[in-house]
Amino acid sequence: MALTKKQVKQLRGLATKLNPLIQVGKNDLSENAVKQADETIEKRELIKCSVLDGSGLTAKEAGEGLAEQLGAELVQVIGNRFVLYRRSQRDDVEHIGRVRKTRPKV
Repeated sequence: MALTKKQVKQLRGLATKLNPLIQVGKNDLSENAVKQADETIEKRELIKCSVLDGSGLTAKEAGEGLAEQLGAELVQVIGNRFVLYRRSQRDDVEHIGRVRKTRPKV
């Protein structure tokens, strides 16, 4: 599910308005943190997370690790925050309309 540059740009724009919903603390990526992130991303598709000072991970390490465990895409890392995207499997969730891949002009 690799995102194109246009899709990443769109998701980054949507993420600017979000507040961090998941915090990675001194326990790093514990089982509970991954479970909470999984439930949240399934409801919202796009989540912003922050890494607290007590964590042994950088935002990039935490974002890559969490994305791998959730089967999500790491959209952006800025400072101590990162953004993840994963399309929800639920029908009651309003899906984010991503920019489609364009065909090359002939």
